[in-house]
Amino acid sequence: MAFQVDHDIRTASTIPSDFYRQAQYFELSKERIFARTWQFAGDTDQVKEPGWVTPLNLLEHFIDEPLLLSRDAASSLHCLSNVCTHRGNLMIEKPCKVNDLRCKYHGRRFHLNGKFMAMPEFREVQNFPTEADHLTSLPLHQWGKWLFTSLGKARVANDFFGPMAERIKWMPLNEFAFRPDLSRDYVVDAHWALYCENYLEGFHIPFVHAGLNSVIDYGNYTVELHALSSLQLGIGKEGELAFDLPKDSIDYGKNVAGYYFWVFPNLMFNFYPWGLSINVVNPIGISKTQVRFLSYVWDESKLRQGAGADLHKVELEDEDVVQNVQKGIRSRFYTSGRYSVTRETGTHHFHRLLAEFMNG
Repeated sequence: MAFQVDHDIRTASTIPSDFYRQAQYFELSKERIFARTWQFAGDTDQVKEPGWVTPLNLLEHFIDEPLLLSRDAASSLHCLSNVCTHRGNLMIEKPCKVNDLRCKYHGRRFHLNGKFMAMPEFREVQNFPTEADHLTSLPLHQWGKWLFTSLGKARVANDFFGPMAERIKWMPLNEFAFRPDLSRDYVVDAHWALYCENYLEGFHIPFVHAGLNSVIDYGNYTVELHALSSLQLGIGKEGELAFDLPKDSIDYGKNVAGYYFWVFPNLMFNFYPWGLSINVVNPIGISKTQVRFLSYVWDESKLRQGAGADLHKVELEDEDVVQNVQKGIRSRFYTSGRYSVTRETGTHHFHRLLAEFMNG
């Protein structure tokens, strides 16, 4: 099935419900969408000093690729396969500081940049080592303290992150501190794309989020589209907490309460005057999704105020709606719907990208 979403939102219908319902498309999305895009890998605090290595499972429970982050003696960062090239053993099981990477199964060793170093009892092996004996090195993109990687041939990182980086270049991103006490994971009984498309429109705010609607000026809520990302600009009502914007900001003079950036396909960066909530949407099953809320605080005195005052409450309200949509799209009487031309440009943009990537 080739997915088609008309480029003209006035005549377009939403992506067909088969995309959410059929397991073949869920499986196909692993390679066609997620392996070809940039995914959140962690932050530089996890490999702060030379010698530190940290394992991660990229898109755990979905693609579940074992990788590791390392910082070598020259302080260069690397993202490497965490699988030994001898017999496939996992190299690193927990964060640690080392001089080199050593497999505890048969002792094969690698430099912290992934290059093969030594192997016991291999003197007689011919044509060894080859390129295949190095740990696979993956592309690594750093923005602020945050790290991203890609499993396949993704477009350049700037196509995904550039518009966001340019818009908020005045923020001191390296001062943002991760707060595990303010971070948590949610499991939502819905397809990952349903969760994303709900995020991508403010149309539902007056109907679903009474608390958020009381501080956001819905009439001035805007959406800006970029090639592989979008921005929802939340303007606060008069007297509500907003950013103290520098004069060289394109938004200077606006009462910006929140920058809501989305990066295709599954990353959300929500900037508030207190800091940043990164939401990583990880598919688990065709109707189950893990959403990681990672909080980075910039100004603790502004916590629990304004548009970002109670993220947990807003999340539960969104989950309730999205889980009901998951039940509804199973209906034999629903195939697709139409878009609000003024309020659902972000969702239409998302569906266009889904169709593009799924069609290969």
